[in-house]
Amino acid sequence: MGKSASTRVARVIETDLYYPVREFLISKGYKVNGEVKNCDIIAVKGEELLAVELKSGFNATLLIQATKRQRVADKVYIAVPMPKKGVFTRKWKDICYLVRRLELGLMVVSFLKSGPRVEVVLDPAPFRSAQNQRSNKQRKKIITEINGRHSDLNLGGSSRRKIMTAYKENAIMILCYLKKCGPLSPRQLRELGTGPKTGPILQKNYYGWFERVSKGLYRISSEGDRSLADYPELVDYFLNVLASQMKEWEETKF
Repeated sequence: MGKSASTRVARVIETDLYYPVREFLISKGYKVNGEVKNCDIIAVKGEELLAVELKSGFNATLLIQATKRQRVADKVYIAVPMPKKGVFTRKWKDICYLVRRLELGLMVVSFLKSGPRVEVVLDPAPFRSAQNQRSNKQRKKIITEINGRHSDLNLGGSSRRKIMTAYKENAIMILCYLKKCGPLSPRQLRELGTGPKTGPILQKNYYGWFERVSKGLYRISSEGDRSLADYPELVDYFLNVLASQMKEWEETKF
């Protein structure tokens, strides 16, 4: 399907899509008519009523029109030209997800030297529970990420700035504790409250902030020491947490 995009005519208008889609539906046994009660295409086979909305590209108007057709038709399809970059891009996958979510069907029309070709990408179907299960999994990931953060340093809407993640905050916490206490083992750090990911963070050393002094013992690197100045809010927060915890330990000894 991707190859056919390169042979598509440069500009396609909605009426160019009509005859290819019409002939395709006729070949499937439908009686087809154009422009019936504001529907671009109406196809009938037995008791089944099928509607197709034709558009040269995706937009909100197309989706609104198609969902309105669901009031009267048993099946509603959207028909668009084959995208220039084919059907394997992230944008196309997102479009397909939205169409599937709206329980619509999707056709693409390729204009080849041998003639136009219509392909059904999606048939209208109820949005399956499997998608909802994947959404629940993503929801858990989002909640875990939020619970792992101690700050709000990211600017919403930005796309080219580095993001402060829960993982990075955890690494900064370890960095602060090593700076304050000197070399420590993963076990000692976990006892201070740095969490179950302490070992992997030190071993992978993704940011280059840590150095292994000996087996099972780590210290802050020169790069880590320089990086502390980049996160003053988090450094203050984690050092206060550590000071409070150390104070509690001292009080329990007496």
